[in-house]
Amino acid sequence: MSFWSNFAQKHPVASKWIREGGLFVIVSNLITVFKYIILQFLPKAFSFMPETDYGWPSIPVNLFGIDFLWNIIGYDQASGGMRYFWAYMVAMVIGECVNFPIQRSFVFRSKGNIYFQAMWYIIAFIIITCIVNSINCVWVAVAGHFVPDFVYNIGTVVLNGGVSMVIFFFVNKIIFPEGEANKKA
Repeated sequence: MSFWSNFAQKHPVASKWIREGGLFVIVSNLITVFKYIILQFLPKAFSFMPETDYGWPSIPVNLFGIDFLWNIIGYDQASGGMRYFWAYMVAMVIGECVNFPIQRSFVFRSKGNIYFQAMWYIIAFIIITCIVNSINCVWVAVAGHFVPDFVYNIGTVVLNGGVSMVIFFFVNKIIFPEGEANKKA
């Protein structure tokens, strides 16, 4: 009997957490790379949009001598404004549309009610996106003055992926129970 089989037999709960956690990290990191590639090229596709501030609540901030608007959602014009926001959102949504079925079926092996799970996944995505974007708008504003866009886009997706990964792992543990569908959910 192999080490893993022996360990899984003796510690089924721990082995499940290790398997799910390991696969979750691998899949999440692959999705993060995928989002980076999209985000690196997609802003050019939104060049038809006006160059304007696009965000809420647009609170003026000065950090390290750099003036920008802090937003929970969106970016000021200097940080890409409407164009960058929509490119960012499209990259994140496409990434999560790929991520959801892989995490649900492969990582967590869930056969629960897909509509219920999708609803909670979308709610978690919206909340997590607001949290991450409120941090990311600071990063993009400051880093944009010191490094080229391909570098701060790495920071953007790593920040988004890292924070999202930690929160989403526990969200997924709840919404993706392993096994057959629960008739109530």
